[in-house]
Amino acid sequence: MSLEEFIAEIATEDMDPSERAGRFVKAALELLDQARVELDRGNLRQASEKIWGACALAVKAYAYARDGRRITSHGELWRYSEVLAGDLGDWVAASWAHANSMHTNFYEGWATRWHVEKALRAVEKLVKAIVEKVG
Repeated sequence: MSLEEFIAEIATEDMDPSERAGRFVKAALELLDQARVELDRGNLRQASEKIWGACALAVKAYAYARDGRRITSHGELWRYSEVLAGDLGDWVAASWAHANSMHTNFYEGWATRWHVEKALRAVEKLVKAIVEKVG
């Protein structure tokens, strides 16, 4: 769990699922903004981690909104991405894969700017779709 995810979890502890979903969506959108700033600065690793965090928080938001479910691990995120793809479409798999490659890039630093920009667009699409569903 990233620092942003941890803070979002703590900040929403006493809320009902729909409120939690709203907070997670807001945090996901803020991380996308931060990713753009880091990308403009040329900090690909930080942009990558923000992209991953935005995706993870958006998936968590969807789980809260749809099922009242709290997701607490990477494994649960992976499994829930299938639920999300079932609801939104198979294109979700590509967005999910891009997000996960960015999580790896944060640690390994292999991605180029092109990879990070492509991942940002894919994750933005997913987050926007979740925002439409969650409200």
